[in-house]
Amino acid sequence: MSERWNVVVPDRLAPPADVEQAVFGERAVVTALNVKTEDALRGKIEDADAILAWHDLRWTAPVLATLRRCKVIVRVGVGFDNVDLAAARSRGIAVCNVPDYGTHDVADHAIALLLALARGLVGYQHNARNGAWAWGTAPSFRVTDKMLGIVGLGRIGTATAQRAKALAMRVGFYDPYKPAGWDKALGLERFDTLADLAAAADVVSLHVPLTAETRGMIGREFFAAAKPGVVLVNTARGPVVDWAAFSAAFRERHVRSAGFDVLPDEPPDTSDPLVAAWIAGDQDARDRLVITPHCAFYSSEALVEMRDKAAREALRVLSGVRPLNLVN
Repeated sequence: MSERWNVVVPDRLAPPADVEQAVFGERAVVTALNVKTEDALRGKIEDADAILAWHDLRWTAPVLATLRRCKVIVRVGVGFDNVDLAAARSRGIAVCNVPDYGTHDVADHAIALLLALARGLVGYQHNARNGAWAWGTAPSFRVTDKMLGIVGLGRIGTATAQRAKALAMRVGFYDPYKPAGWDKALGLERFDTLADLAAAADVVSLHVPLTAETRGMIGREFFAAAKPGVVLVNTARGPVVDWAAFSAAFRERHVRSAGFDVLPDEPPDTSDPLVAAWIAGDQDARDRLVITPHCAFYSSEALVEMRDKAAREALRVLSGVRPLNLVN
């Protein structure tokens, strides 16, 4: 048999890389490094044929320049904003992702954040634990007939829309990249501008990748256009939301409540006044703000599926087969 490929999982995954090794079998040696910084990669990745990259490290042009024989980098996940796509392309390195592994999980999480806010679950649990065994002690609202506005109608956005319709919500979306008729096929209302969606939606759920176009798109103009008392849910990427603009709208109660699985800084910046109030258990922040630790993608089943699909994508490229999810 010819020399085996060298496949490296640089971050997040502690050895053994058993799921990945099972995909490659005897055709490759898969090594999990579990490093935390780009500097720790030195001397460990130069001869890699394939990189299965999580999201702890940034794959900048200087880092990519150290790869002597790499054919493919697969982002073990959906987002690929931590990879310099142009630099990879210039070096003949294919960059792929795994866009469909956690579709159900993230959509479920988005709806869970919405329902937690709608039903006042966090506040009610706190109050019940402290002896306030009564209704009306935490803010709540009915989701039936409310308009859910989805920003980005990809796989996860569509799955979220289907779940919201099952809750008897009205559902609309803003996605200028969807062809005409997409709204009719799914039975949704289409908005031609983000401002139009903001003005109509009672709840806005974000499902866009982080790009130059989407960074900070939920900012002052969005909140100025938004219906008073809007609820915001973000399971996409933290920097899609301009945190300063959001905090101002939240303080002024123009935003009724918000659920975030992603933040501009992760872990959150504890010096930020709103984050500090949430950590301290301030009643208003506790009742109106739900934050989870970038875990929407996760379930035991989704984790295995994601790792398996990432390895299979790398195997396709190394085998000379066109990948399913090429992003550069």
